[in-house]
Formats: sequence, structure tokens, C-alpha cells
Amino acid sequence: MDIPNTKPYWTGKESKYIADALNSNQVSGDGHYTELVANFIQDNFNSGKVFMTTSGTHALEMAAILIGLKPGDEVIMPSFTFPSTACSIMLRGAKPIFAEVLENTLNIDPEDLQRKITAKTRAVIPVHYAGIGCEMDKIMEIAEKNELYVIEDAAQAVNAKYKGKFLGTWGHFGCYSFHGTKNYTSGEGGALLINLNNDKIIQKAEAVWQKGTNRAQFLRGDVDKYNWVDVGSSYTPSDLLMAVLFAQLSDMQNITDKRKSVYSRYQSQLSKYEEQGRLRMLRIPEDCESNYHLFCVIFKNEITRDKVKYELSKRCITATIHYLPLHSSPMGRKLGYCPDELKLTEMVSKCLLRLPLYPGLTEPEVEYVITSFSEVIEALEDV
Repeated sequence: MDIPNTKPYWTGKESKYIADALNSNQVSGDGHYTELVANFIQDNFNSGKVFMTTSGTHALEMAAILIGLKPGDEVIMPSFTFPSTACSIMLRGAKPIFAEVLENTLNIDPEDLQRKITAKTRAVIPVHYAGIGCEMDKIMEIAEKNELYVIEDAAQAVNAKYKGKFLGTWGHFGCYSFHGTKNYTSGEGGALLINLNNDKIIQKAEAVWQKGTNRAQFLRGDVDKYNWVDVGSSYTPSDLLMAVLFAQLSDMQNITDKRKSVYSRYQSQLSKYEEQGRLRMLRIPEDCESNYHLFCVIFKNEITRDKVKYELSKRCITATIHYLPLHSSPMGRKLGYCPDELKLTEMVSKCLLRLPLYPGLTEPEVEYVITSFSEVIEALEDV
């Protein structure tokens, strides 16, 4: 067997919707399928206004523009995340302030978030790791007391919940990704959810989304021609990509159920190694409903992690590491951070291994991964 770490799952409806978009001559941004997908998210997740974007990165960038970030501002976020989280605010001249994560979920620690707030803090970006929700009630309470914006980086958390409420709808802004590695994909794509009841921000978002123009007002008939009215960029995705995404979202629960099946199998079969103290697994808290974005194990040290990864690769199983901490990266060092500032984040990065997880994994393939993993673990004396 040759088992990749992840692979897109196709519902069978993607080609039909792409052909429909082509036949309708709607291939550029802000078309029929863009509207269908935006309405689907708004209706099914009970969100605010939805703007489909070319990526999750661009959703974060739009949010940074909309809150008016400027040089000298600070934004608190975990270091255990993808560079897009930090780059989105640095493009506005703001500085990322990195906070520690919680051991059980690898999500931002609300207590460390509280400690990192200064007079310069403008916002916080909680990142929902692996489709498991951050403690959003605590984060929103802290943000309200300190008059901070909350921008949820829910790139991995589409269709996941915290305390019965969809992730991406807790904060003032929510950012989704539909990259080829995500649960529901269009290859590239994202969404910005604006959960504020603020017409001025919505109007500004329309301009930012449409290259700084008032095209949205023109299409509604509010103005007789559209013009350049604000800063902006080309954030609207091709309708061909949104046709693919509409097929994916239409089959969202089936995709989630398939992922859950693989996840649950791993958890039940490998839990004995956690009981033996050889590794630990992330926990989905009772308050969370996961979308089962990934399954990972955390070893005691980097050497063991790398040995297991190598031995699985010899069996044609692609197990992968994950984020390299932003604070200790070359760019993080330029910002003045040191590796030992966030010890848990550093440890997790060195010891975490992700096992293959995607809806198309067959029963024999899942069994092969579990058997191979078990053989590797039991052969290592130092695990």
C-alpha cells in the first residue's frame, strides 16, 4: 500500500457544477456559485455577512484591513500556527505577540493571552487547531473587557463547534480555508465571516473585496457607475472554484462522518500506547464538536518522533510533522523572539506526528496504518 497523509475527497458533483458554470459563462469572481456558497455558509452556520475569498490567508488580510490595523499595533496569537496568521497583520505594519498553547488541545491559552495584553494590543487571533475549538467564551470575555477585536483563524475548523456554536461565528470576524488539504476543498479558497452588526464595516468590506471599488453598490443599483472609493485588492475567487466548493459543502456531513470514522478507529486502537505512557493524543473537550481535521500523536522527544516517522515511510505510510513555531523561526528571531520563550510550543512542534486522515481511506488501509504503527512502536525500546 502507498498511503499519503491527506488526499482530497470528491463527491462526484464537482464536474457537473463546473460544467454549469462554464455553460453559464460565469468563470470570474462574484458569480452564481460564489453567491450559493456564501449563502450556504451564512444559513447553515448562522453567521454574519460572508465574503468568499481566494484563500484563508486573504480572509485574514481582509479582517486586518477592516479593523484598521496600523504600525505600532499589537495582535496576540499562538506561535503554533501557519505563517499566514502573522503575515496578515504584519502587512498592515502591526506586530504579532505570541502566546502559549494549552497542552490538551494546542489552542491558545486564555491565561497567557491575558498576560500578553498591553496598551498597544488591538486584537487577538485564536487559532482552532485540528478542528478543536478554542475556549471562545473566555477569549470573548477577555476581549470585551479590553476592547479588543477577535479574529478567529478557523482555517481548520469549518463545520466544527464550541458550546453548540459554530467556530468562525464567535468572534467579530471568522476566517475559513478551503485549501486542498482542508476537509472541504476548492483547491484554493477561503471565506471571511463578519459577525458584527455594523453597516459601515460591511460597506468597507464590499469595497476591499472588490479591488477598492463600490461595485457592490452599483450592482444593487445604489449608484449608476462604480468607482475607486477605498483601498482593496482582488479577493474574489473564480466561480469555477466556488462550483467545486458548493459540491463539497453539499456533501459536508458525509465527508465529516467518513473522517470521524477514521479518527475514532485510530483513537480506540492506539489508546493503549497512551495508557502505557508511550505517547499522548489530543483530547476533544466535552464542549467541542470537532470536524476531525487531523489525528496526531505526541511523543516524549523529537528522536522518537523522527524514528517513527521514518519507519512508517519505509512502509509507504506518509506521517508528517506540523507547524514549526513562528516565534523561533528565522522571521520570529528578526522580531526579537527566542526559542525558550514558549517551551510547550517548542516541545509540541518537535514531538508531534500526524497520521494519514482523509475520507477516502479504506478499511484495509486504516488497518494497515494501525498495524504498522503498532509494530513500529513496539519495536522501539525508548518509546
